[in-house]
Amino acid sequence: MDNYLVTSFDNGVTRIREKYIAEDWRCNIWHISGRDKDLLIDTGFGLSPLRQELAELSPRPIIALCTHSHHDHAGGLCQFEHRYGHANEAEIFTYPTIESTVADLLDVTVIKKQPYDGFDIHTWSYQSASLTKCVDEGDVIDLGDRHFQVIHLPGHSPGSIGIFETKTGYLFSGDALYDGILYDHLYHSVPDQLQNSLDRCLALPLKVVHAGHYDSFDLNRAKVITEEYRAGKRSMLCPSV
Repeated sequence: MDNYLVTSFDNGVTRIREKYIAEDWRCNIWHISGRDKDLLIDTGFGLSPLRQELAELSPRPIIALCTHSHHDHAGGLCQFEHRYGHANEAEIFTYPTIESTVADLLDVTVIKKQPYDGFDIHTWSYQSASLTKCVDEGDVIDLGDRHFQVIHLPGHSPGSIGIFETKTGYLFSGDALYDGILYDHLYHSVPDQLQNSLDRCLALPLKVVHAGHYDSFDLNRAKVITEEYRAGKRSMLCPSV
């Protein structure tokens, strides 16, 4: 995969990262192998042909699910036939703008290599990617031999979702929970909802959090992050606390 960095984890989980996006900005794209089909959680900026390069990992059909509609997670969704996400952000997926996908936060330092002639980070917005299926709390994604539960985790954005596999204790948390300062200051963020979503994550029988950014971590680290957010230490609204 020429434009991506690929790392294998246990139980058929692969982390994919875009090479030419700044390390502190790029999201984790998660590929999960199933018997009948594969699950792709988030799609990155989509500035290079992710769908085409995934053929190197697996020949099976792919369900592409975005944990939310922001530019760094949903930019490549348009490349896939089966596109899942939450109804609360369906309109953004269909009619993305610089403002609605918070691409107005970007500057020239984020993109390390121009993806094509004429690319301008100040005017870029990802292509329309209407959801083919809206998923919500309690829905199950069936890969044939693996089953993943959808968990609605609003706060970062109204349609943020996590994906949980009971068998392994894996939580794919998107931007609801990761080991960094949590973005709760965006135009549709609600900090109280984010705190509730963090508490919900801790209530799961989780073993590993495969987060939307940075490295994966265990339940104990998830508890630390949650309590530090509660104390104001991981909020964009008061990052200096």
